[in-house]
Amino acid sequence: MTNQPAPIKRALISVSDKTGLIEFGKALADRGVDLVSTGGTAKALRDAGLAVRDVADLTGFPEMMDGRVKTLHPMVHGGLLSLRDDAGHQASMDEHGIEAIDLLVVNLYPFEATVAAGAGYDDCIENIDIGGPAMIRAASKNHAFVTVVVDAEDYSAVLEEMDAGGPSLAFRQRQAQIAYARTAAYDAAVSTWMASAIGEAAPRRRAVAGTLAQTLRYGENPHQSAAFYTDGSDRPGVSTATQHQGKELSYNNINDTDAAFELAAEFDPTNGPACAIIKHANPCGVATGATLAEAYERAFDCDRTSAFGGIIALNQTLDGATAEKIVEIFTEVVIAPDADDAAKAVFAKKKNLRLLTTGALPDPSAPGLTWRQVAGGYLSQDRDNGRISADELKVATKRAPTDAELKDLLFAWTVAKHVKSNAIIYAKNGATVGVGAGQMSRVDSTRIAACKGEDMAEAMGLSKSLVKGAVVASDAFFPFADGLITAAEAGATALIQPGGSMRDDEVIAAANELGLAMVLTGMRHFRH
Repeated sequence: MTNQPAPIKRALISVSDKTGLIEFGKALADRGVDLVSTGGTAKALRDAGLAVRDVADLTGFPEMMDGRVKTLHPMVHGGLLSLRDDAGHQASMDEHGIEAIDLLVVNLYPFEATVAAGAGYDDCIENIDIGGPAMIRAASKNHAFVTVVVDAEDYSAVLEEMDAGGPSLAFRQRQAQIAYARTAAYDAAVSTWMASAIGEAAPRRRAVAGTLAQTLRYGENPHQSAAFYTDGSDRPGVSTATQHQGKELSYNNINDTDAAFELAAEFDPTNGPACAIIKHANPCGVATGATLAEAYERAFDCDRTSAFGGIIALNQTLDGATAEKIVEIFTEVVIAPDADDAAKAVFAKKKNLRLLTTGALPDPSAPGLTWRQVAGGYLSQDRDNGRISADELKVATKRAPTDAELKDLLFAWTVAKHVKSNAIIYAKNGATVGVGAGQMSRVDSTRIAACKGEDMAEAMGLSKSLVKGAVVASDAFFPFADGLITAAEAGATALIQPGGSMRDDEVIAAANELGLAMVLTGMRHFRH
């Protein structure tokens, strides 16, 4: 392969997204480049006063079949694929009148946008680009001689390379890699949509693609390199957020902020304010309140120690009063749908605090896929969008929960969905008062959560544990009665759990003996 620059004399331009097209076309023309184009792109360039040849003039064939066939022709692909230093290739070009194409500028039919807009099956099919990916792959394969551009953000770089005598081989190689990744992502979007459209929950092959959003200083630890990629779904959260201040987010910041915001979004803002404080992907406090400031304070009171240096997520617009409370301790990140000017002014005094606003909350009931890497492959599953209403609960004990207990049980169950298993949540009056996460034994999670409630009560100068009179949620069934008994000894009055243990009768009997109310969900919320 030659390491020489590849001058650009002729460019084929065919773009759906015409951002920056006119300026780029003029810059190429000013540099003496012969412009060849298709359909709407050619019209846009001509309307700007540029001389453009239609691809149909190059191929000798008109666009046909509603534009399905226009660039699938030897005059195009020969011009892209010919090896300029191969005598045989040159002879074929001379014999058939094929003109070399040195620059290909293509972005594809907006398939992803068409799907996102909810278009029907036939419209989605028509927005699957064929000629574009074929040309991109051809030009990328022949990057020894051809430069390929699939993103408008690279237009200026092409011009810089041209002005420096290039484009250079290193630049052409980089552009080819970007181009192949783009066609791969495009095919991934098409195949994923089609699997859903035809009801294939587990297709033979799955393709996953992402677009670089940010290179990170390091991963979970300083010796690990890392990057953040977006998947194009535009789910409100870290990937869509505007960062108003503070240094760049780290790998751990992004992971924890996502966990926090997904949990806060479980609480409908029309039903009132809610706050979630996250540390190491687990909530150390979650609460509702009459005001956002009250929700924050109640979440903070669950575990004031762990909240230091944590991530705070809110389900409503951050206001100045809440911001004043938050800055009383060190916080890494605050994320909310929006923030008013008063809140921004408060945070502006804390240069290390990152404020993110998203404009919306993610829909907790929306379908989607999650992925996890294992040695030699990936695990894929539906996002846990399961939700339970009061009407779906089964009362398993002689005593039914009171209305107040039932409200807290549903609150605790919602939080348990976002806590690493084994998960135990104590809650009272719409706030967590003890969280036990990630233990190998469910009874240990029960003890830890109760101990946290006792420790916080002591720190606050209270005469009794915070968990006295609380309800308990368990993300999975109690395999033995010991966990339930431990919760009762700590002061719990009611429990919510999936049920389904071989010893359910034993657990229910223990609840009845202790005078507890217990409801079963029939749904588990493991989170690993």
